[in-house]
Amino acid sequence: MLPAASFDKSHLIAGIDEVGRGCIVGPVMAAAVILDPAKPIEGLTDSKKLSEKKRLLLAEQIKATAICWAVGRAEASEIDRINILQATLVAMQRAYSQLTTRPDFVRVDGNRLPILDCPAEAIVQGDLLVAEISAASILAKVSRDLEMQVLDRLYPGYQFAVHKGYPTRLHLQALQQLGATPQHRQSFAPIKKILMGLS
Repeated sequence: MLPAASFDKSHLIAGIDEVGRGCIVGPVMAAAVILDPAKPIEGLTDSKKLSEKKRLLLAEQIKATAICWAVGRAEASEIDRINILQATLVAMQRAYSQLTTRPDFVRVDGNRLPILDCPAEAIVQGDLLVAEISAASILAKVSRDLEMQVLDRLYPGYQFAVHKGYPTRLHLQALQQLGATPQHRQSFAPIKKILMGLS
């Protein structure tokens, strides 16, 4: 199990992480989590290193035992308007703002911080190093995967539930055959090429 953040237990630490920056369809999503130090969770790590089954089990455990948690998002249209980095920071801000308990300190995965109203630090590979960030990465990943299942039903033929919106060969082939959906990020190169009629 990853160690909890190295602060006094009387301090509440929130972890924030995002998922979906490299996708070409759908929102970028972020989660914020304040774990309960009295209820440690075994097996927390970067969500990408977990099987889907394990992620789902851990997500339920996190939701059941965390002091609080929240998920925020920025839509494809926002990503196109303000760019993916800024949209990611907006999604993080939205997740943080929905926490029902205010933390004393925030740890964010990566090297950039969103604007927050409490002290924070950015930690590269934080989802591997900090339990709170690991928990956030799991909730963000599970939430976005569920979103892609919804889009899969709304736009049959793209197989969003399989590739999760990443620009895989399968996804790019579907784009060539079916064109872009309103949920595709028009500012991203593969979608630009489709919209301009380039192959």
